[in-house]
Amino acid sequence: MSRLRAWAELLRLPALFTVPGDALAGAAAVSARPGRRTVLAVGSSLCLYEAGMALNDWADRAEDAVERPHRPLPSGRIRPAAALTAACALTASGLALAARAGRPALTVALPLAATVWSYDLLLKHTPAGPFAMAAARGLDLLLGAAATTGRLRPALPSAALLGTHTLAVTAVSRQETRDGSPLPPLAALAATAAVTRLVPDRPLTTALALSYAATAARPYLHASLNPSPPLTQRAVGAGIRATVPLQAALAARAGATATALAAAALGPLAARCARKVSVT
Repeated sequence: MSRLRAWAELLRLPALFTVPGDALAGAAAVSARPGRRTVLAVGSSLCLYEAGMALNDWADRAEDAVERPHRPLPSGRIRPAAALTAACALTASGLALAARAGRPALTVALPLAATVWSYDLLLKHTPAGPFAMAAARGLDLLLGAAATTGRLRPALPSAALLGTHTLAVTAVSRQETRDGSPLPPLAALAATAAVTRLVPDRPLTTALALSYAATAARPYLHASLNPSPPLTQRAVGAGIRATVPLQAALAARAGATATALAAAALGPLAARCARKVSVT
């Protein structure tokens, strides 16, 4: 059980519930019902996301030994080689599933995988880091669109909104281990307000957009008033969880009510799992 918990911590299991909504929102954006290829896209997304989680801790193992000695690698509960092997295997699995979904899906999955690896190994601690993470989320939504119908253009606005949210969360996360500036959480609060304003066009969409704002706004405000590690980490966790109602709102905006409700149902599961394993 202790080994399973270590892997759950390494892979940040609660964040996994924020992934399927990308492909579902992408399918909705191209006015299509999710099908077998959408399911394959979800599987590909899950694998590539978890590859990024494992690779992240492998790349940060020296830094974590100082700032987060309780993490699975510096604490010795998982060997670095095992984390790197998992990252490689998950990446290969993600690309294989995308290939099964068709050439358009693989065409999106390849740059998505490259963005994940580039972020973890090269870009994370540079000014380009948040933009790379935003690009990865946007590409993940486009993966669902490409797998479902082969079309990308109708999904670009949804990908841009999801990317904007991810950019804000990632910018805040860069200071979650130290006292930082109030500017990133304030910018994230402004981005949340802008996305909330742009999404709604019908009652269900409005309700989901307000749920998105309610999940993220207060923790961002608290972190801006006191940008300490505990409040910043809480804001990052809330921002990650807010991805789910945003995905649902994007699906609802495209008229896919059933898809939106299915995506929204993942939110409570993420929150419940986050009580046992940290999402950041």
